[in-house]
Amino acid sequence: MTVKRVIFIRPGETDWNRDLRFQGQVAIPLNEHGQRQAQRLANFIRNIGLSALYTSDLKRAVQTAELLAEKLGFSPILDSRLRERAIGGWQGLTQKEIQNWYPADYQQFLADPENYRVIGGESRKDVRERMQAAFTEILQQDRGETICIISHSTAINALLSIIVPDITFGKVDVSNTSVTTIRLDDSGKWHIVTADDVTHLEGMPTQKVQELEE
Repeated sequence: MTVKRVIFIRPGETDWNRDLRFQGQVAIPLNEHGQRQAQRLANFIRNIGLSALYTSDLKRAVQTAELLAEKLGFSPILDSRLRERAIGGWQGLTQKEIQNWYPADYQQFLADPENYRVIGGESRKDVRERMQAAFTEILQQDRGETICIISHSTAINALLSIIVPDITFGKVDVSNTSVTTIRLDDSGKWHIVTADDVTHLEGMPTQKVQELEE
């Protein structure tokens, strides 16, 4: 394996991020602020030696990837397995709306957050399994020592919770266009180098990670 460092990036801001609405797999585009965030990020990462750029195929992720690719000089590789968690009828709702409109379903989620599958959507376990499969295949493609993966808050946390020792789900904040970097040590274990790094934004506002709360 030649991949020694992986940089995870969350897409730029959308209007639904700003309204604290869960997006799931809806094709919500970046808003103007999110585009500016991605442009700042592109200037930041163009000189860190990335050799490949993988991205979720959701619109907000692809738009972020395209802005980065303009600076990197190579095209992103789209992978649907890097998508955010599908949350069925909860898409477009706020946390409070989910609790008020689907109280019984929400209680089932609280009782078993790992395995509860939203009607028409996925469980955390489902997301974890597809993210792990995608990550394993990406490493096998052997595209250089430092690669970038653009994915989403739940998806990134789900993956980190199984590949990084002592990291539990939700432990890592993932703000819009934040950079979370992991490195591989000599024993073959992954470790977090930086988490939720938004220094490239230079004070520009960014929305913190939004997860379904237990």
